[in-house]
Amino acid sequence: MSYDKVKQARKLSIGTKQTLRMLEAGKAAEVYVASDADAKVTSKVIQLCQKKGVKITYVDSKKKLGKACGIEVSAAVAAVCKEE
Repeated sequence: MSYDKVKQARKLSIGTKQTLRMLEAGKAAEVYVASDADAKVTSKVIQLCQKKGVKITYVDSKKKLGKACGIEVSAAVAAVCKEE
């Protein structure tokens, strides 16, 4: 369970709302979902990823995902945006 892609990404969407926006716009290359996040928070993102055919990578910790994103709070989901 590597957080390296998140750390190296040029553009990220962090959090459910921003990630859903990226998915709907077709700009998400890959989505990271924390396994310890509440299913109520992540279910819409997971469903949209499956519908749009976007790869989902599950990571073990919201706290570690937040840290990999460069924020000081936990993150349930994050999307790596496509290079333009």
